[in-house]
Amino acid sequence: MKIALIAFGSQGDVQPYVALGVGLKRAGHEVKMITHENFAHLVQSHQLEFCPVTGNIQGFLEQPEVKALLAKGNFLEIMRYSQTASKQAGENWAVESLAYCQGVDALVTGVGGLFTGAMITEKLGLPIIQAHVFPFIPTAEFAGAVFPPQIKNFGSSITKFSHEVVRQIIWQTSRDGDTAGRKKLGLPPAPFFGVYGAEYLKRFPILCGFSPLVIPQPKDWQNANLTGYWFLEAEDNYTPPPDLEQFLASGTPPIFIGFGSMTSRDPEQTANLMLEALQQTKQRAILQTGWGGLKLGELPENVFVIQSVPHSWLFPRVAAVVHHGGAGTTAAGLRAGVPTLIIPFFGDQPFWGQRVFELGVGAKPIPRKQLTSSNLATALRQLEQPEMRQKAAALGAKIRAENGVQQAVEAIEKALNSRA
Repeated sequence: MKIALIAFGSQGDVQPYVALGVGLKRAGHEVKMITHENFAHLVQSHQLEFCPVTGNIQGFLEQPEVKALLAKGNFLEIMRYSQTASKQAGENWAVESLAYCQGVDALVTGVGGLFTGAMITEKLGLPIIQAHVFPFIPTAEFAGAVFPPQIKNFGSSITKFSHEVVRQIIWQTSRDGDTAGRKKLGLPPAPFFGVYGAEYLKRFPILCGFSPLVIPQPKDWQNANLTGYWFLEAEDNYTPPPDLEQFLASGTPPIFIGFGSMTSRDPEQTANLMLEALQQTKQRAILQTGWGGLKLGELPENVFVIQSVPHSWLFPRVAAVVHHGGAGTTAAGLRAGVPTLIIPFFGDQPFWGQRVFELGVGAKPIPRKQLTSSNLATALRQLEQPEMRQKAAALGAKIRAENGVQQAVEAIEKALNSRA
């Protein structure tokens, strides 16, 4: 079959779908990867057909206004700001994706590409399978990803409704762009509350790219398939720079600290905060600057800085991981079997931080705007606790025994082969 994967967002949002694409290609399918133009290397290095859409998510996140909103950690404000750029993006993504999807047999997409995928499905009559990397199906068992877990105290109806609120925040801030894209394709506007109730989205089970060991399947998820995480195995062939290898070999395993695509209004202040905490704990660390562009002056001997490094290679070699709590980074840390500290900025990041803490494999999350060198140092010491390390190692071994990509590929094949 010819299958198009639509994945928009940061690298952490896109990478699991690249892994899924690799699995589909390995199973004999032709795969198109429709994503942002700045992910050419990520897609092409895994021998997938790269179908770029206009726009660079890194450039968006590096805008001063976005940096300020990320520092505040207000998900709703971030979504409102992104709404201002959504109209042109909606038009571009609709037209470009439609061209790429001519002749394909099916679409697979998650939250980031769902609305564009829905347009293409309506225009071309293609089957579409939802594949999400964070909980995007309403349930009464835990709160929506951007709500505090205490929502459960208000009862099952409010808990389940919190998921609908998350879905509506995403939809309503995307609606102008969606309407513009639909107009370009000659389609009528979507319903006011979005496409979530469309019959074509109910035809197949919804794939969930996370482990049931981390989020046990809720009893009210009747149309879901928790496949396990979608990891890029090819990254295990990474060849590190010699100075990184030398640093790893020169002492005890260090702590990894990195915030992925999350930017900072004051990267130098952020870096100094990290260094102060490490000075208090006397621990070794690897700082990954990522898109955040951490600025560092003269470094102490116990700290190594690198712009990027595959998590699948590095995380098994460190003592613990400290990061922003993106779904992909969280999955990589859990898989490596090392303790985790999540410093969430916005979105679903607090959800993953709380889940890691509840599993006993990490310290209590510290929201970015509440982070100090003192509370960071306290949390870093907690990551050394033997009981936490044992729990993290045990969970990691179980996750490594799963094969989420294979399970997802088999589920996609079964669904598409069974359609009328």
